[in-house]
Amino acid sequence: MITAIVGINWGDEGKGRMVDLLSEKYDIVSRYQGGNNAGHTVVNEKGKFILNLLPSGILRETTVNLMGTGMVIDIEHLCGELQRLREKGIVITPDNLKISDKATICMPYHKLLDGLEEDRLGDAKFGSTRRGIAPVYADKYMKKTLRMSNLFDDEDVLEEKVRSIVEWKNLTVVNGYEHEAIDPKEMVKWLKTYGDPLKEYVCDSTYFLEDAISKGKNIMFEAQLGALRDIDFGIYPFTSSSSVLAAYAPIGAGIPFAKLDNVVGVIKAYSSCVGEGPFTCEFFGAEAEELRGAGQEYGAATGRPRRVGGFDVVASRYGVMVQGATELALTKLDILSGMEKIPVCVAYDIDGEITKQFPTGERLNRAKPVYEYMPGFSGDISKCKKLEDLPQEAIDYIKYIEKEMQCPIKYVSVGAERNEYIELY
Repeated sequence: MITAIVGINWGDEGKGRMVDLLSEKYDIVSRYQGGNNAGHTVVNEKGKFILNLLPSGILRETTVNLMGTGMVIDIEHLCGELQRLREKGIVITPDNLKISDKATICMPYHKLLDGLEEDRLGDAKFGSTRRGIAPVYADKYMKKTLRMSNLFDDEDVLEEKVRSIVEWKNLTVVNGYEHEAIDPKEMVKWLKTYGDPLKEYVCDSTYFLEDAISKGKNIMFEAQLGALRDIDFGIYPFTSSSSVLAAYAPIGAGIPFAKLDNVVGVIKAYSSCVGEGPFTCEFFGAEAEELRGAGQEYGAATGRPRRVGGFDVVASRYGVMVQGATELALTKLDILSGMEKIPVCVAYDIDGEITKQFPTGERLNRAKPVYEYMPGFSGDISKCKKLEDLPQEAIDYIKYIEKEMQCPIKYVSVGAERNEYIELY
């Protein structure tokens, strides 16, 4: 079985929680794109964990975790993340963590350039996490980056590669942004300091996963962010810099020849969005503060307050389509408990035209939400174990979303803990 766990909306849907929950059934969990620009929050019997780079399966002792070819890895951040997990008693060895030798290294100057460009843009900024993701992906396609495999280069070979890249990069840093030049010797020192401890985890992910498939292993691909942040199909240019879609998962992990058996789309019971860009169903003022506080909607990677709003049928149906979801997991239903009526954005009004198709470009910027309201429910639902345990209004809400998405909802989370969920079939 090869499964992808992906986000349907703007990210922060609860993918990490679902990977942690479902990884018990899988031998391997692999991230396939992105870097440490987003976080997956997992709460289980071991505590609360925020993972930026590591696959969420790292919290299960029997699961092998792979950081795939399509990732961009800040090795300094990764060393820190590993240390924080070990301090909480999580055992990490080359047996349960593997890093693709083809994954790209995110260098300190990528973070520097990310911040310099956001500062230059001012009020027109993209809302970057300033962690170097766009600059490192840009350099990757310019063919001017280092890979994890370069950590094994002879010292003189590595020094020459770094010197050549830094010379090119300083043309922008010094002449463009008028910033102090990058020192290639410092970059080599950084690579040795944080790269050497990671060498034992590096492998050829293609042969590793091909061997796993031949042995009938179950593999799960874990996405970062959601469909609306995809570089091609998202709210460009307010997107991530990689493909977050399920179709890219086998490529980004290292096995482009593999085919997915299942795609679990994770979707929140309301909408949230961290960062800039069009967000049609956004709440403001006290209404937004109340929902944000109830859902603890703050970015796991940055701590930034997330923008929040009602469930967006238009955006979500589009996300389900481009992700090719075969089933859905509905998260944070419990956060809606206590609302007298639940707002649902059922269509967009664009210059007087009512549409249910998700637009792009300037049409999306002009879109206004068309709301309908469903009856709310109240009470603590965190201990509900089957659908019939929920208030009828909550059941009606689930069934409504399922009908609108034209995709079956298999899981419903009713609380933050690992076991606080309902499996519908």
